[in-house]
Order: sequence, then structure tokens, then C-alpha cells
Amino acid sequence: MTPFTRRPVALAATAAAALAVTLSQTPAQADNERGGPRTVDVRLIGINDLHGNIEPPTGSSGRVTLSDGTTVNAGGAAYNATHIKNLRSEVKNSIVVGQGDLIGASPIVSALFHDEPTVEVLNRVGMDTTAAGNHEFDEGYQELLRMQRGGCHPADGCQFRERYEGADFPILGANVTLAHGGAPALPPFWVEYRDGMPIGFIGMPLKDVPILVDPNGIKDLRFGDEIAAANRYADLLNWLGVKSIVLLVHQGDNTAGGGPDDCKTVAGGPGRAIAEKVSPKIDAVFSGHSHQQYNCVVTDPAGNPRPFIEGLAFGRELSVVDLKIDRRTRDVIRSETRATNKVVTQDVKPDRKVQDIIDLAKEKSGPIANKRVGTIAGDLLRAAAPSGEFALGNLIADSQLAATTGNGAVAALMNPGGVRADLTFASSPAGEGDGVVTYGEAFTVQPFGNILQTVTLTGAQLKAALEQQWQVVNGTPRTIVLQPSAGLTYSWSASAPIGSKVSGIAINGTPVDPAASYRITINSFLQGGGDGFSAFTAGTEVTGGGIDLDALIAYFGAHPNVAPPALDRITTTP
Repeated sequence: MTPFTRRPVALAATAAAALAVTLSQTPAQADNERGGPRTVDVRLIGINDLHGNIEPPTGSSGRVTLSDGTTVNAGGAAYNATHIKNLRSEVKNSIVVGQGDLIGASPIVSALFHDEPTVEVLNRVGMDTTAAGNHEFDEGYQELLRMQRGGCHPADGCQFRERYEGADFPILGANVTLAHGGAPALPPFWVEYRDGMPIGFIGMPLKDVPILVDPNGIKDLRFGDEIAAANRYADLLNWLGVKSIVLLVHQGDNTAGGGPDDCKTVAGGPGRAIAEKVSPKIDAVFSGHSHQQYNCVVTDPAGNPRPFIEGLAFGRELSVVDLKIDRRTRDVIRSETRATNKVVTQDVKPDRKVQDIIDLAKEKSGPIANKRVGTIAGDLLRAAAPSGEFALGNLIADSQLAATTGNGAVAALMNPGGVRADLTFASSPAGEGDGVVTYGEAFTVQPFGNILQTVTLTGAQLKAALEQQWQVVNGTPRTIVLQPSAGLTYSWSASAPIGSKVSGIAINGTPVDPAASYRITINSFLQGGGDGFSAFTAGTEVTGGGIDLDALIAYFGAHPNVAPPALDRITTTP
């Protein structure tokens, strides 16, 4: 049990909390009339894209690049907790918030227990509220509700503790509604009081969640436009008397380098568009999703400045925004707002109680995580060739084909976003030895537990699916190159228009006939139309083929000292 009082998080309770701010006079206002302080200082401390990295992340994922190009090791929940405590000690009215993807796509130390250790850590550090990200929906809507409310997993039971208590903080989704009836599927906003001043938080995932997670788990939900939802609830909060309003949105921008407090966002990014266009009633925008670091000031539709900020993923940075609220108006004095990305350095004393949670998770997951499952002859990386294919992606596709030949599969395709980490030849700090692959390492590569599906596609349908590797999403071109198994080859043209880029598709050297049928293995994410590959939903004679991770582990077992596959399955033409 955490020391924090559990909060009611049902939508009705959220609305009741907001309605409470309509009182005609708060105690702080009465104090002000007697000559008390005219302003209230409030510090917001934001975390985005933690992805269950409660242990310090390793390699490049555990470093922060500073403005001068030097790097510093950063991250780890126990260090994070100490930095949060120190930041709180500087400003008594502090609020800890999240911008989504705090769970999901997590290392085995958290994911093996369905991220219950991460939620327990967030409870311990005093998280007040968070937006849902896309990865909060990885295991479906019902599992997200369990993460919020508590209770044992319906299939695995309670493996980490005898009882899972749930999140002490509300998980917000202002643009998420039920498909039938349109009611909010998650609380859309939350209100916190500091020195009598109400501060409203609107939280939401990006509207593209349906193409980023397995559609089967969210079929009862609808994801709306971020700006429209933010404006709707900003108006409601303002009407209820909440004048200080913050947006927590799981959408961000890419950058052209820079340090924690630089603003080198690439022009035309979706995060900045939201930050600039949402209601001027919103005083600050915390963002996420892109795993970038930036600290920007944008101009709202009324011409006033407000911060637009994101910290690096995996707990390496905390986004800190200091607000000064006028007691009379209850609104933020924008000219007094200060923002910074605080690097979570590892030169502080780790929080003992948080470390105890991590140690327990390591102890319980260790025997499984450290089990040897195979060996490799060299690095298997996600660095893509100009064609878009990469060694680890090709090998995973090979493993999925090998696991489903009994279902008639002649080729397999793997989505690149499902490959979450490299496999390196050098031994990890656990000391398993050079070239050894452990279960934990394989799990980190493929943490989603997708089911392999072998479907029948015509040659024309297969080409249609490959053409969907080039898409325009909300006016922005996007390329997602599927990783092909050995024997599946084709070319694509850089200059050809979208929809006509692919040619020369062959399987085992034989050109694909548009009218013939082929058994192709994909995972359940793609089979449901994930990543915008709607062509796969036309597949027939669907046959299940086990879990993707199991296929990869079996492949390692059957191929000792496996070498990185050649990157010659896809060719490019001008």
C-alpha cells in the first residue's frame, strides 16, 4: 500500500470535483481580502513516455544530449523520485502530471507483471493525474480500466503482489468516447487545488490511437480530434470557475537536435499545431509521444504566450513549469510562467522506498529474464537500409514464417514499430556472456504479445498492403516499411506516386500473380488494420499461430549463433 489517499476516479466524481470550484468565495480569496498574498506559486512536474522503465535505461536510451553536444547518464525511477522530491521542496504547491505512455512497451521487469510495478512506483512518487497515451491501450480498454481501478489480471492473476490496488491518480482521455452512445470512456479532466486555487487538467491521447494499437482491444471506443476536445473541456472548466487550465496531450514533434531547453522542433509538427491552436483559456501544453526534448514558447489564438514542452522518454527528464496564479482572477499570469526540462541525473541518492519496489520486481522476474534462449553471431539492429528494411526486422519476420509454415504460410511481414530494441552481441551488465540472448532481452525486443495470424490474400491484395507502406495521415506523408521474411522480394520507386510505388513482387523467385492466393503471416496488430494497413483486414481463412515472442525464441533455439540477415529483400529505384 502507498501512503497516498486513493482518489475517486469515476467520471461522476471528476465532474463533482469540478463543480466544487463554483463556490462563490474560496478561503484563499477571503484571506486576500484581509491583505494576504495576491498570487499563488504552483509548480507542475511532468513525466512522459516512461514505458515502464523503472530501472535506469541503458545505452543511448539512458543518456541525455545537452546543448553543447555532451551527454549525461540519466533515468531510473528511484533517481526520478528523488528529483521529484527535491523539486517539490522548492515550491510547496507542486503537482505531478503525466503525458501518456507511462506504461506499455515496457522492459520485462515491469511488463511481466502487466506494468503493476510501474503504477506502484507512480503512486509512491505522488502522481496526481496523467493523460492516456496510445500504449495505455496496448492490452485493450478493459485492461486499462483494471490498471486504473485495481484487481487481479483475468488470465494471469496477481503475480507481483497478492493484490493489485490500482492507480491512485486518474487516467484522462478527453477525446475518448464509447462507440455506442458517445459517453466519455475515461475521465476527460481533473481539478487540483493549491492554496485554494483550482487548476484544471485536460488530458488525452492522440487521435491516431486506432492505427497504433491492436484495433480488437479498442473496438468499442472512438478517438476524436485533440483540439476540439481540448476546447470543449476548456470552455466547461472556465464556466465552472476554473481559470488556470493545463493541457496534457500525448502528441508531440520531432526535433533537429538540441538540448533539454532548446526549441528546435521541426516545422509542421502535429504537437505544435495543437499547442498553437487550442483555446486561449489553456495556459500551458505538456506533450509527449515523439520521445524528443524541447522547451518552446508558442502563441495562442489570442496572441498570448504559453509553454509547449516535452521531456525525453524513459524517465530521463522531468518537464517543470512554474505558474503564478492571480488570487483575484484565479488565472495564470502568463508573463510570469517559467519552464525547463530537468535532467534526471544519477548523482543523487536514489529513493529507498521506490528502489524497494524495483528490487522486488527484479527478484521476481530475474529467473525468467536471465534464462538463456539463444546465441547470435553479431549485432541485430534496427538501423534501416535505404530500402527501409533492417536486420532485426528481417530476422523476426523469418521467425514468424518458420512458426507458421504448418498453416501454409509462404511469407511473413512484420511491422517495424513492434520491434522495440536492438539485440547486441556484447554481454549486458547481467553478465550472460557475449552473443548470448536472454529471455528478458528477447522480451524487450517484442513486448506486446501479439498473436501470429496466417491469412489468405490474393496477389492484388498483397500488393495493396505493400502500397500502404506510404500513407498521408492528417495531411502529413508517412512511411512504414514492413519487414519481409526471406523469399519475399520486391522493389519500390521513390519518385512514383503513393499507391503505385511497388513492383516486381516475388515469392521464392516466382512473380506474384494478382489473381492467385497466397498464405501470408502477419501479427494480430496488422491483421486488425493497425498502422493504417487496412488491406490486411480483407484476408480470409485466418489461422492463429501462437505468440510472436514464442516464435522468436523458438527460432533462436533452432538456429544457434544466428547471423544478421542480409538487407537485400527490398530494392529501391529512382
